[in-house]
Amino acid sequence: MKKVRYILEFPPETSGKPLTYHLVKDYDLKVNILRGVITAGKEGKLLIELEADEENIDRGIRFLEEQGVTLKPLSQQISVDEDRCVHCGACTAVCFSGALSLDRSQWKLVFDPEKCVACELCVGACPLQLINVAFNSGI
Repeated sequence: MKKVRYILEFPPETSGKPLTYHLVKDYDLKVNILRGVITAGKEGKLLIELEADEENIDRGIRFLEEQGVTLKPLSQQISVDEDRCVHCGACTAVCFSGALSLDRSQWKLVFDPEKCVACELCVGACPLQLINVAFNSGI
């Protein structure tokens, strides 16, 4: 079994379709919706975690792409400017999922994309504004 997280971007024409239903029924995927902003007739975004064997995940992803949905791996949608980061740990105080932590042996910020739910609390907590999360709905 494999687990992956994606940000799905839905064009307006797909916002009313039961796509997650098809992922479960037709592709035998366990779907965990972690966050979403979807309005009928408008673009939407959904953060999902998919769990299944790799072949079914690949088939489900192809299905979504055929429906006009853009998929972006969550780990590629979050960035920390590590060159400018002072590893103060302010972002870790608001990270309820535990995706951001301090490695106390090296006093370095560590990001675990497997735990991230793209809540964006870290963005506001960083005193130097060095964290970017590309989930902003734009709606």
